[in-house]
This record gives sequence, C-alpha cells and structure tokens, in this order.
Amino acid sequence: MTDIIKAIKLINPNAEVFIIDENIDNIKWLNGTTPISKEDIEAQFPQVELEMTMSNLRAKRNKLIAETDYLALSDNTLSEAMSTYRQSLRDITNGITTIEQANSVTWPTKP
Repeated sequence: MTDIIKAIKLINPNAEVFIIDENIDNIKWLNGTTPISKEDIEAQFPQVELEMTMSNLRAKRNKLIAETDYLALSDNTLSEAMSTYRQSLRDITNGITTIEQANSVTWPTKP
C-alpha cells in the first residue's frame, strides 16, 4: 500500500481509490468515495511515516523476543536477567509518539 493510500485510509478507512503513477494529483475516487483534498492527505504523511517506523521497531523487537522464547519454556528456569531483558523488549515502544523517539530507542543488552 502506498503512502498516499495509507494517508487516505487514516482519514477515511473505507475510501476506495486508485492512484495513477503514485502521483497524488492523479487520484481516482471510486464507488462514491468523497474526495479528500491534497492538503488533507499530505497532512497525514507524518503519521504514516511514524506508523511505518513503529512497525519496523515492533518487528525488530518481536524478532529479539522470539530469539529467547526457548528460554521461557516450561522446562526451563528463566534467569532474572533474561526476564528483565524480555520485559524491557516488550516495553520498548511504550511512550513513543515521534519518529525521533522511535529512531533513538536504546535497545537492552541481551544477558
């Protein structure tokens, strides 16, 4: 999904559109979807970028947690350090509201 469509969907999740050549000036509004101004769509781009950045952050976090899942199985005793590490990973997105915050995350060190 293009950034333009993502921005449109933030304004109207039910919008049906077709975009020619990924050009914001070439939006075709389909099935009675009320057109949204170019300015209103562009105003959503920072939110789209934040959502993409957060998605990438979550993907990295999930990968790091998955790498230690075997340690949390019922036949293992999870060390306090590993438990703290895993919790720190789960909490890594808490309170992040800007791209700058997301890009400056300090990742915990795996014990």
